[in-house]
Amino acid sequence: MTTEAPPPHVRRKRYRGTHPRKFEEKYKELNPQKFATDVEKVIARGQTPAGMHRSICVDEILAILNPQPGETALDATLGFGGHTQAILPRLLPGGRLFAVDVDAIELPRTEMRLRNAGFSENELIIREMNFSQIDELLPDAGGGFDCILADLGVSSMQLDNPARGFSYKNDGPLDLRLNPLRSAPASALLQSMTAQELAALLTNNADELHAELIAQEIKKSKSPIVTTRQLADTIRTALKDFPDAKKQKRTLARTFMALRIAVNDEFAVLDRFLNVLPACMKPNARVAVLTFHSGEDRRVEQVFEKSFRSGIYSSVAPEPMRPSPEEQRSNTRSAPARLRWAIRSSLPVD
Repeated sequence: MTTEAPPPHVRRKRYRGTHPRKFEEKYKELNPQKFATDVEKVIARGQTPAGMHRSICVDEILAILNPQPGETALDATLGFGGHTQAILPRLLPGGRLFAVDVDAIELPRTEMRLRNAGFSENELIIREMNFSQIDELLPDAGGGFDCILADLGVSSMQLDNPARGFSYKNDGPLDLRLNPLRSAPASALLQSMTAQELAALLTNNADELHAELIAQEIKKSKSPIVTTRQLADTIRTALKDFPDAKKQKRTLARTFMALRIAVNDEFAVLDRFLNVLPACMKPNARVAVLTFHSGEDRRVEQVFEKSFRSGIYSSVAPEPMRPSPEEQRSNTRSAPARLRWAIRSSLPVD
């Protein structure tokens, strides 16, 4: 009898210096089961380990939603699954949690983690879909939800992976799609727009003060801008007369955010979600929405206030809640977060 020889050992690629810098070199952070101690050290420094996401305002969201055994809940933006892991045990026994996400790359990984954590398909129902379509879940959810969460932030898995093209900090394809299997990437959007249209986009989506300068510099490019580094360098060139490094970083971040909003049609998606939301809530149901920039927060505030005045909601947040100072120190990505809530009245939706 012959035995197959073991596969040859493949030595991992070395990195320069004492700490890995590139996403693919952070093999310990990318394998938290094997290197749990190393991951804890990264978190203790106030950073997010590569390939992971740290959920924000978990305690505050649990207090707002107040999930109870036997209730039906919805995590409308599953992401890494941290909020779902906190909410679902409070629904048991007898309760269910529906979770949806549009990211076809990360969703299977998150589902595998949650199944491995012991959540069965009977109590945790996961669907790949946009959160603006949650009304399609109503037949399976028994006509409505007792509590709903929508975390509108981009996950750290998306931000940190250069292949997704979400950040100016790493070089990669200029993509920015939450679902890379649909629509067109940001690079195609840049090519399709005039300088005037692009300037309007940067102003409307991110309140960018240098929108016209940036738009003109982008359209002056002799070759298509197809990578994050090309776009970042172009923006820096446009800002050559404004050398303040901190302000340049803010402009870089705002420009990438504005393009991401446009590529994924995020404002229209949020508007539809807020429109269908009351019909998806049982009487006295609770909803929490976590936003990360003023454009989102304004939309949530305006719709909640209007619905409160019309009697659809019996109560709404008078002011947005913020992550605690301790959370902001331990997780710097939580700093921009704003949390608003509303409670459904017992009145029928017109």
